[in-house]
Amino acid sequence: MDFQLTEEHNMLIEAVSSFVEKELLPYEAEVEKLREVPKELAAQIRDKAISAGFYAFNMPESVGGPGLDYVSQAIIERELSKVGWALHVYVARPSKILMACQGEQIEEYLLPCVRGEKVDCFALTEPDAGSDAASIRTRAVRDGDDFILTGSKHFISHAGDADFAIVFAVTDVVEVRGRPRNQVTAFLVDTNTPGLAIRRGPTCVSNLGYQQYEMFFDDCRVPASKILGEEGKGWDVASDWLNAGRVMVAANCVGQAQRAMDLSINWAAERKQFGEAIGKKQGVSFKLADMATNIRAADLLTLYTAQKMDLDTMTDGDAGMAKLFASETLGKVTDEAVQIFGGMGLMDESPLERLWRNARIERIWEGTSEIQRHIISRELLRAVES
Repeated sequence: MDFQLTEEHNMLIEAVSSFVEKELLPYEAEVEKLREVPKELAAQIRDKAISAGFYAFNMPESVGGPGLDYVSQAIIERELSKVGWALHVYVARPSKILMACQGEQIEEYLLPCVRGEKVDCFALTEPDAGSDAASIRTRAVRDGDDFILTGSKHFISHAGDADFAIVFAVTDVVEVRGRPRNQVTAFLVDTNTPGLAIRRGPTCVSNLGYQQYEMFFDDCRVPASKILGEEGKGWDVASDWLNAGRVMVAANCVGQAQRAMDLSINWAAERKQFGEAIGKKQGVSFKLADMATNIRAADLLTLYTAQKMDLDTMTDGDAGMAKLFASETLGKVTDEAVQIFGGMGLMDESPLERLWRNARIERIWEGTSEIQRHIISRELLRAVES
């Protein structure tokens, strides 16, 4: 098995790294202080990403995207993540779930997102349905050629910037093995639809400026033509997107960890205590060795899993392993980096403090570490039981 990246991959790394250095990192501290990305800056990043050919990098050529393989997408995610989500989200990757668009939906939603003319958001999580997504309570009741949506969503990232939301709602309840089970349908809901209210949610200390919102549906009327995929089969259109998303989160974690390690190496080489650089002390040098080893392992696992996606052999457990290991590696690396920096590691003058805060969310969103362990172990046991 060849673990070496191609020349094209290395050129991609150089190009994305340069984009991050020039177009994103200079604004990182400002966005943290403002706790938002000014609209003119967001538009500037979007325009430059389009010009550079990075925009909608996850979409296939058939809809106007670059048609990159998953390994290339993971590399881009890894490099972009060296700056916080608040900024690099504007180098947009539309929800791949939009590939389920049909008929007029393609021109109204899918293609405008690929061109950078519209922005989507993914509305699944609810106050009482986080890890247990199947227990969502938002309902969609048919009324002639429409559905009436009632319920609420929270932790919906950048909904305030979105033109429409991909909303998951219960459209029926069926009995499976003697137990009731929700049948869920995905809808394309314009954010200016009457009956839909959007407001800012509580501020998260991770990724300040990457805002999350709450959505409220009060007899919100949505035409049946806005169903994404098929009625009652919302999980079918979501599952592939969610698994791919976990691999890309893993790539994001690797990039953040690499940045934290680079900062730590420079600090350990320059900071002197007891007459010499602290990097010469085993208490510090061994931390660096462990950080480098774990990051290498997380990177290889992530790229291996991305390659399995390209080969169409990736399982849910594969995606879970990549997300679990990379996110927990990031947590360990940023914590050790703070320890190496000492008190300065927690000062807002240093990007390390931001990396440390940002790292914490990665073990929660896109499926908690506990959920990933459940997915992995369930897959292992099913192999034996079958």
